[in-house]
Amino acid sequence: MEMVPSEEKQLVPKEGIFWSCRQSIFEEMQKRFSQIESAAEEPRVLCIVQDTTNAKTISERLTINLPASTTVNKFYEDVAHKAGYVNGTFCLVWANAGDMAPLDQASEMSLVLSGFEAGKKNFLQLTDKDGEQPQIASDESGTADSSGLDDSSQDRFIGPLPRDGTVGCSSDYSSPSYSYSSILNKSETGYVGLVNQAMTCYLNSLLQTLFMTPEFRNALYNWEFEDSEEDPVTSIPYQLQRLFVLLQTSKKRAIETTDVTRSFGWDSSEAWQQHDVQELCRVMFDALEQKWKQTEQADLINQLYQGKLKDYVRCLECGYESWRIDTYLDIPLVIRPFGASQVFGSVEEALQAFIQPETLDGPNQYFCERCKKKCDARKGLRFLHFPYLLTLQLKRFDFDYTTMHRIKLNDRMTFPEELDMSPFIDVEDEKSPQTESCTDSGAENEGSCHSDQMSNDFSTDDAVDEGICLDNTSSAERVLKPKSSLTFELFSVMVHSGSAAGGHYYACIKSFSDSQWYSFNDQHVSKITQDDIRKTYGGSSGSRGYYSSAFASSTNAYMLMYRLKDPSRNSKFLEVEDFPEHIKRLVQREKESEEQEKRQREIERNTCKIKLFCMHPVKLMMMENKLEVHKDKTLREATEMAYKLMDLEGVVPLDCCRLVKYDEFHEYLERSYEGEEDMPMGLLLGGVKSSYMFDLLLEIRRPDQAFQPYKPGEVMVKVHVVDLKSESIAAPVSVRAYLNQTITEFKQLIAQATGLCAETMRVVLERCYNDLRLLYVPNKTLKAEGFFRSNKVFVESSDSTDHQVAFTDSVLWKLLDRHGNTIRLFVSLPEQSPGSLANRTICPKASADSEDSFDGAKGSRKSVEAILEESTEKLKNLSLQQQQQQTSSTSDSQKSSEHSDFEHIESPAQEPDTASQPSQTENCTRVASDMENQFPSEERSDSDVNNDRSTSSVDSDILSSSHSSDTLCNADSGPLPLANGLDSHSITSSRRSKAHEGKKETWDTAEEDSGTDSEYDENGKSKAEAQYLYFKAEPYSQEDGSGEGQKCLLVHVDKRITLAAFKQNLEPFVGVPSTQFKVFRVYANNQEFESVRLNETLSSFSDDNKITIRLGRALKKGEYRVKVYQLLVNDPEPCKFLLDTVFAKGMTVRQSKEELLPQLKDQCKLDLSIDRFRLRKKTWKNPGTVFLDYHVYEEDINISSNWEVFLEVLEEPERMKSMSQLAVLTRRWCPAQMKLEAFREVVLESSSVEELKEKLSEMSGIPLENLEFAKGRGTFPCDISVLEIHQDLDWNPKVSTLNVWPLYICDDGAVIFYRDSTEELMELSEEERNELMKKESSRLLKTGHRVSYSPRKEKALKIYLDGGPTKDPGQD
Repeated sequence: MEMVPSEEKQLVPKEGIFWSCRQSIFEEMQKRFSQIESAAEEPRVLCIVQDTTNAKTISERLTINLPASTTVNKFYEDVAHKAGYVNGTFCLVWANAGDMAPLDQASEMSLVLSGFEAGKKNFLQLTDKDGEQPQIASDESGTADSSGLDDSSQDRFIGPLPRDGTVGCSSDYSSPSYSYSSILNKSETGYVGLVNQAMTCYLNSLLQTLFMTPEFRNALYNWEFEDSEEDPVTSIPYQLQRLFVLLQTSKKRAIETTDVTRSFGWDSSEAWQQHDVQELCRVMFDALEQKWKQTEQADLINQLYQGKLKDYVRCLECGYESWRIDTYLDIPLVIRPFGASQVFGSVEEALQAFIQPETLDGPNQYFCERCKKKCDARKGLRFLHFPYLLTLQLKRFDFDYTTMHRIKLNDRMTFPEELDMSPFIDVEDEKSPQTESCTDSGAENEGSCHSDQMSNDFSTDDAVDEGICLDNTSSAERVLKPKSSLTFELFSVMVHSGSAAGGHYYACIKSFSDSQWYSFNDQHVSKITQDDIRKTYGGSSGSRGYYSSAFASSTNAYMLMYRLKDPSRNSKFLEVEDFPEHIKRLVQREKESEEQEKRQREIERNTCKIKLFCMHPVKLMMMENKLEVHKDKTLREATEMAYKLMDLEGVVPLDCCRLVKYDEFHEYLERSYEGEEDMPMGLLLGGVKSSYMFDLLLEIRRPDQAFQPYKPGEVMVKVHVVDLKSESIAAPVSVRAYLNQTITEFKQLIAQATGLCAETMRVVLERCYNDLRLLYVPNKTLKAEGFFRSNKVFVESSDSTDHQVAFTDSVLWKLLDRHGNTIRLFVSLPEQSPGSLANRTICPKASADSEDSFDGAKGSRKSVEAILEESTEKLKNLSLQQQQQQTSSTSDSQKSSEHSDFEHIESPAQEPDTASQPSQTENCTRVASDMENQFPSEERSDSDVNNDRSTSSVDSDILSSSHSSDTLCNADSGPLPLANGLDSHSITSSRRSKAHEGKKETWDTAEEDSGTDSEYDENGKSKAEAQYLYFKAEPYSQEDGSGEGQKCLLVHVDKRITLAAFKQNLEPFVGVPSTQFKVFRVYANNQEFESVRLNETLSSFSDDNKITIRLGRALKKGEYRVKVYQLLVNDPEPCKFLLDTVFAKGMTVRQSKEELLPQLKDQCKLDLSIDRFRLRKKTWKNPGTVFLDYHVYEEDINISSNWEVFLEVLEEPERMKSMSQLAVLTRRWCPAQMKLEAFREVVLESSSVEELKEKLSEMSGIPLENLEFAKGRGTFPCDISVLEIHQDLDWNPKVSTLNVWPLYICDDGAVIFYRDSTEELMELSEEERNELMKKESSRLLKTGHRVSYSPRKEKALKIYLDGGPTKDPGQD
């Protein structure tokens, strides 16, 4: 029998082990099941924990559902795990204000025994412990051996991380989320991160690399800043020095770089500009060199980073070599050569290609100075000296000439940890004499090399021994230093993640102290391994094909930094105790600053910030401020602080003020704090927060008054007393009540506050600004009636019989209904000459004589307009007579008409002089309507379609958010005050139901021929509903210096009135019939838009809106208002407004031209004949179809309200006779003179390109075979710079007709440029080109066209040594 060792290390049969294991598993499963069953039966405790330690987490809730037997100690562990905090660094307290004692973390008591309720929600708050914020739990805490990390480790990361609310270099890439508290504690790696300002990840990567370079950091520390020589704010070396000191000594997790960027001269906008890290390296090194002039560090950059190479051309026949010496700060390595299908797979391959010479032969032969002829030659680069710190740039950004876009090459390129550069120092073994010549060999510097031209006599004397240097002797005498001195060690990989359009930078850096690799990703620093470095090679598994980068990872190495392995030169970081004295002083200053910041944060963390309000007794206005009080301050101390904050010292005594809980939105006093004057504000307000769901009010009493206690649960009621006799509504009186009080008890409260009789009292509640509710059930509670925190009621108590009628038929309801719907408008009347009224109809009741005089004033010619107006006047007089009869017959049956001004009709136009001098008049109009005729809808004649604010009458009611006036004017008693803050509101169906009872609702109906709403139907009846609507107008003085002739009205009107009825009420004040004036609404920017929907109400208007009245005929049915612009094709401004006119449906184009002739002569001083101008379509600024005289509006030409049309004056009779013709505008381009000729029209009989060319050739004299043409781009006049037109337009398209791609010329008005192909382009000097460029730029900017030859898509990276950029006055 086979024996195996048991757990007790004794040999037992194999089968025994099997059954033993099986039995133990079975018992363990039984135990688990029993636990699950008991847990299922056990009651559970639902805990909801609010994290109050941070402003960003204050709104977060942690929900934990635990068995009731869970101990408090285990509960703390669960909360710590879920919140991400270290256990023991925070406290848990009950959320109520009465008991704020923290739970005992060490307690082994169960949750139930500790006060938790099973089956209910238990609210707790997570707070600071001993004034310190909770420590963020680090995922790395469990890793003891940093070198043992593997790819599966959760504590490290590489690559871009998600960013919380911060913007990285691209919207697609982000960095780790962090709150302000998370940057307070240093990373366990011992290194400090850098905060990304917005898109400064490229800067952070470079700064961390320089900081982790011992030679650079130590040299920077040895430089001492002199206060007397420079401002520390603008000193780049000093700010870098401060940053490095903070990176080495700070206890924070991450620090800001704003001081460094400020020293660059950057403003906040620079933080939102993405730049290349290699470009930044160049610019920063240049700036440091400039700042370090005349110091010991003057040559630091060159000593550390500068190398030398020779750019040579060698003749292959005689061996003569022409060369020059260049310097470089980095070596750009091509990943994919231009035109190649394969990429270089390693840095070594790319370096070999960098120095690989090319042969100049054939047409590229080199002119040899020695041979005196063109010869084959070899051109290349040869390294002479490598810097101590070698920088390699992998050129991953390229340009795709197929798509014409920048692309990123994500192909795989490996790089070694140790790089041997000895194979690249001398690649040629040819021995030829070195001819010291600096003649231009034709070799161009590599675009990304840092190149400084050096003198011809470059020799070994000029070369300082900086790293690896090669003597400048013949190749036969060159002696290399030992190979070990050419070995470089990789210590920094700057990685780019993203595309050519944007991405994110971070750095992988090896510490020379412990040889550990770290990822510096903005504010997050973590350990990484060699495997993570290999992941930055880029590419994907598989062959390196041309399209391999399309499927490769976008995260790959972009810039590599190597350090020469030379023990004699390799430095170590300076320790704190070895710092120079000036650095030690700087460390002490920064330490003190950090401690001060920590103390300030502690104060901020314990400060309650809450809104404070106070009704100032002198300024008589509600003041608002922010009260910031420490949580340990008492209510008494906080009241004194609020007293001083509101500037009440010397105004009222301190003992007359108190703080109460206040709800600003509902204007509700929630509670007062009697007997709690010595309670800390932290307990009183429910914890320390930066914002609260409630506010505080500093309440003020008179010395002879006592403060009224406000208890929780009370509701605030604003009581407005209504007087039916004077029809006034008084200011509100505040009353506090309980929701469980009955209506009878509530009336008793109101009686005590107002002195009214409770027995005869009627109480009306205004609910939700929608309807009025009479509270008549005595035993019903306020809660049942719909009372809330803040309420508004109207009360009336009188002996009148009004309470005996139904509420909706009562005078009280009508008064409140009118009050809720009345708005105040400011109406500007038109200025009129003294004799103007004599020629107009004074009021609609005018006789036929006045009509004749009105027509006589128009002149002898009777147009369609005159006929329409004559018939309208007759119909209107008939309508008004019917209206008077209806009014007299109806007024006798109305109740209380002698007491109600809104049921009484006064016509202010009874006397002839009332129109010229209107006095304070109240006109409550009843307008009759025949509801059998629906209102036709029409389009608003606003000048901008986007500003069309017209809606249907129902929509206007719903969308209205207007507020009522603070005063209602009465003819007898003058202005009567209304309640403060009283809100007007839309008329809902519940409120309209009684006023519209038995009447058909009016809706807009669309008619296919509707151009506007007509004020009268075909039978001459008014189209407004038969109802009483309030209207009252009085003159007022306009205090804007507009002049003595300006007349203005202050109008109180029911917003349910239609525009038609509103205009009728304005007739006596304007002095002309409503058909003869127009209403314009004035908006906030002083733009005026005409209101023409006569069937719509004024519901879209609100209090204090301004209205301007202008004289002019209102539109009739089937008419359209048209704006006429003159087309001036050869003027700088080709579109000129002429006048407004009216076209009617069914009118021909010739008839409209006849109508226009006298208007053009009178208004525009244009004396034209009907055959010497045309009308044509206008589409924005583009001229379109030419309208022929026989075309009919609405049949041949689509027309709409607010239409626009071009009028073009013709130099010769009209040549357009048929719709088959095509009129194009042509313009000749003269390249020899660099100018464009004037526009000339060409009328084509067809769309043939051949016909176009023939007519252009005939017109210009250019031979047909030499004529080329191109279609203009953009809007008319298709302006283009003369510097661009010759090459930018698509000249001579290969088409036979104009109506196909790419021309698509199918309508009149297209712009065609043409030229003589044999004409040479004028040659311009640089000065002439610059001067012409300025002129063209100025010309095109004036015309509003884009100057495309001067794009500015990206802001150049620049560091300003003088502290900031200087604004170019001529720059946008």
